[in-house]
Amino acid sequence: MVTFILKRIGSGLVVLAAISCLTFFLLYFSSTNIARNILGEYATPEQVAAKQSELGLDQPILTRFATWVGNALTGDFGTSWFTNEPVVQSLLTRLPVTLALVVTSILIIAVLSTLIGVAAAVKRGWIDRVVQTAAVIGDAIPNFVLAIVFVTIFAIQLGFFPATSSIQPGADAGAWVASLTLPVIALVISGLTSAAQQVRSAVIKQLEKDYVRTLRSRGISEGVILFKHVLRSAAPAGLTVLSLQFIGMLGGVVIIEQIFALPGMGALAVQSTTLGDTPLVMGVVLYTVIIVIIVNLLVDLANGWLNPKVRVS
Repeated sequence: MVTFILKRIGSGLVVLAAISCLTFFLLYFSSTNIARNILGEYATPEQVAAKQSELGLDQPILTRFATWVGNALTGDFGTSWFTNEPVVQSLLTRLPVTLALVVTSILIIAVLSTLIGVAAAVKRGWIDRVVQTAAVIGDAIPNFVLAIVFVTIFAIQLGFFPATSSIQPGADAGAWVASLTLPVIALVISGLTSAAQQVRSAVIKQLEKDYVRTLRSRGISEGVILFKHVLRSAAPAGLTVLSLQFIGMLGGVVIIEQIFALPGMGALAVQSTTLGDTPLVMGVVLYTVIIVIIVNLLVDLANGWLNPKVRVS
């Protein structure tokens, strides 16, 4: 098991290093006239040159990359070129909003999709038909469309929820619940049907295997077979789908945060990319990749615990 974990951590570190290197060099070739953009169009050439020297833009690319890596390894991601705010502080302010939105949505999807998927696989009939139909419809409707509908009806017209986020530093739990309810519902509806469909398929596949018939022939109750054996064998497929949905939400939550004016990582990524704020963009990319690596590691560990064959492979 230790070797299994070390291999997963090693592969994650390789991915992190590769993405960091690629992102840095892509930003270098795309970030032109940053000093001019910071100072404004009326800045003199001398002022622009001084600003470039201050930001280190006059240094060779390899020197800048080595400096950034050395600082990043100590936890220093620099300061924003446009706001002069430390990158770590900006990220730690925005990260809880995005994680609260995505993690809450995934947990709700995990519970509901398991219940619905198992019911569809065991009962079949109309429940099964409803799940399959809803899966097709759910995949066809983007979550941002649902978000726009919800904010228009329940926030603007009915006033049940705030149209824009009321999450601020030091905000109470009520403000968080009021601001996150509609976006969470939009994300859950969008991801629930497809996850339930995957759980349904995995459970049906397990129910058709020989070991289930053997357990039934021994007189073991259907409840024990389902919850002790079938669900454990079907869980890896469900976990994989949920991990993919988590990663997809983490990258696609940008539009949701813009619609509800949530001060999360998505809004920060859009702002920093538009301005060409390299330190902030690198911080957002690194934190996002680290979260994805951690989620994949946890899913691999869970799959390895559920299925020893995964550890061997």
